[in-house]
Amino acid sequence: MIRPYVTLSCAMSIDGYLDSEAPRRLAMSNAEDFDRVDRLRADSDAIMVGASTVRRDDPRLLVRSADRRRQRVADGRTISPWKVTVTASGDLPVDSSFFTAGDVDKIVYCPRAEGPRIAQLLGARATVVALRDQVTMRDVAHDLAGRGVRRLMVEGGGRLHTQFLREDIADELQLVIAPFFVGESQAPRFVEPGAFPWTASRRARLADTRRIGDVVLLRYALSDRFGAEGSFAAVAAGADGAARVGADRDRTA
Repeated sequence: MIRPYVTLSCAMSIDGYLDSEAPRRLAMSNAEDFDRVDRLRADSDAIMVGASTVRRDDPRLLVRSADRRRQRVADGRTISPWKVTVTASGDLPVDSSFFTAGDVDKIVYCPRAEGPRIAQLLGARATVVALRDQVTMRDVAHDLAGRGVRRLMVEGGGRLHTQFLREDIADELQLVIAPFFVGESQAPRFVEPGAFPWTASRRARLADTRRIGDVVLLRYALSDRFGAEGSFAAVAAGADGAARVGADRDRTA
């Protein structure tokens, strides 16, 4: 079974931070770039964030544009993409926007031994999928493929990005650089330490750069599937879903 095309989407400071140490989220991007990410969301089948992002940022993970929502429905898709997260503890606030906002499917992945307990905690709020003893992003991607997900957008945080990158199953990285520094040692970073496939001897391919107001978008091709379908290139370049394949991506909304 072919796994979904995986796009990692991230905005960070010049010094590599996703946020500050403060409880309130620090906006890294600008309105024009948020709209670009809304287009990316609208072209996805599912959006994935880590459990820490659900707890810290309380993201809605919904398509903002009314026109894009209408187009999704006209194409026979849900009004917004499915929401996906992964947890080992089940420490997910049941009244968070992840569960309460939007009439779309919510899927929670967890280790096999924790499945019954987490399913009981969440009840009818989400579909709980227990995988192996240790959840890998490769297993998550293959399970989503079996559910019909062809395009998966990963919005972080750092631990989740790290897992996808270390397992070498991301097809594309869309990285936005904000024009300031955070400089706080305990603030969340784009990735955690680890052994990554892309090194000084295996460099990731920079496919495109684009200035968007006061930020810059860097697009990295991480697999040979990058650009294989016209819609991927069109969406990232700013076309509003002009070329989609089949009927089938803001940061936090």
